[in-house]
Amino acid sequence: MRRRSLLVALFLACAGCASPDASGVPTVDSELEVGGGTILLRVEPGALALDRTALEAWVTSAARAVAGYYGAFPVKRALVRIRPVEGGGVMNGVATGDPEPAVTLDLGRDATATDLANDWMLTHELIHLAFPSVPPRHHWIEEGIATYVEPIARVRVGTLAAGSFWHDFVRDLPQGEPEADDKGLDNTPTWGRTYWGGALFCFVADLRIRAATRESKGLEDALRGIVAAGGSISVEWSLERALAAGDAATRTHVLVGLYDEWKEKRVTVDLAALWKELGVTVAGDSVRFDDTAPRAATRRALTAPR
Repeated sequence: MRRRSLLVALFLACAGCASPDASGVPTVDSELEVGGGTILLRVEPGALALDRTALEAWVTSAARAVAGYYGAFPVKRALVRIRPVEGGGVMNGVATGDPEPAVTLDLGRDATATDLANDWMLTHELIHLAFPSVPPRHHWIEEGIATYVEPIARVRVGTLAAGSFWHDFVRDLPQGEPEADDKGLDNTPTWGRTYWGGALFCFVADLRIRAATRESKGLEDALRGIVAAGGSISVEWSLERALAAGDAATRTHVLVGLYDEWKEKRVTVDLAALWKELGVTVAGDSVRFDDTAPRAATRRALTAPR
């Protein structure tokens, strides 16, 4: 989830936020160096079952997953604010870009080390820092990227099993398919189309980029190119500008072309055919891979570290 300038300013002014010093920079409790970036970790007052070492390891692990996918941590400096709340597990999260890239998460006071090991939300929110803020009708690309990239990034650093990723992806991705009354991604702001429709766009784009470049590039190269061009949550761009920067990095026209196809009309994807091409079969709780499938190499490359 992302928020823009006015809400961010109000949020930073609230009573529970980090207190700024004379320079206006929020005070922090830890500094973590990850992938060429600095994570400023602030834990708000409140009792937690987990100690500081466990929280630092959690934040570092999520940041390493993001840095691995993007080739480096996508911003030079980011604030991660943890707010203790009643309950257990990782609760709500939000990424913001003004006055600086930041992620705020509510963490249950009874959260355990297992909760942190299984968490996806912090990685999801950190990924938001790596894409420019676009107009509200394009919210699907912001959430779609985070939804698609998060589990892949975690598989690549070994904090999520590839089999678990494919099992859940095959199960959940159909939620992104359009309903009968769909009017395209830009005009259908439902939960399914925003999160999973955006993820479906990213998945199809990834496959098309890999096909167009004979597997030499993937969606990560496009997203890295957007970051290299100056795109981050702290800047406001048009979606067209962001997609063009991604296409320039892969020397294709995949992102712009796919957006033109999907932005204003209902387009369905034959997922059953794609699973067969990739060699993925899910039955109940099990997943089976066919390495003789036409695009088995693509399937392996999607989750392989680069």
